[in-house]
Amino acid sequence: MTAAEKAYNDVARKLAEDGAQISNMFGMPSLKVKGKAFAGLAGDAMVFKLTGEPHKRALSEPGATLFEPMSGRPMKEWVQVPHSSAKKWLSFAQSAQEYCSTLKK
Repeated sequence: MTAAEKAYNDVARKLAEDGAQISNMFGMPSLKVKGKAFAGLAGDAMVFKLTGEPHKRALSEPGATLFEPMSGRPMKEWVQVPHSSAKKWLSFAQSAQEYCSTLKK
């Protein structure tokens, strides 16, 4: 297990205690709330569906980019944050969970 996988699993366990469902999205481990994905593990980075100030904070992390599961098609709300910022993953995941829990289907 890589350091990124361990850090992701720690975040997933904590959020599962708060009602997040552990699942898969785009073939990667992910977290969902109310059936909507809000975070996942992409290689050695974690991705988060964010908006507003949390989105800006996540993008300001060194090495962070918009998540691009298909080359040339970045997802505007999804931010990919590298393992070098893993200490902030839980905070970003909590913000993403809160945001996605308010979205209508």
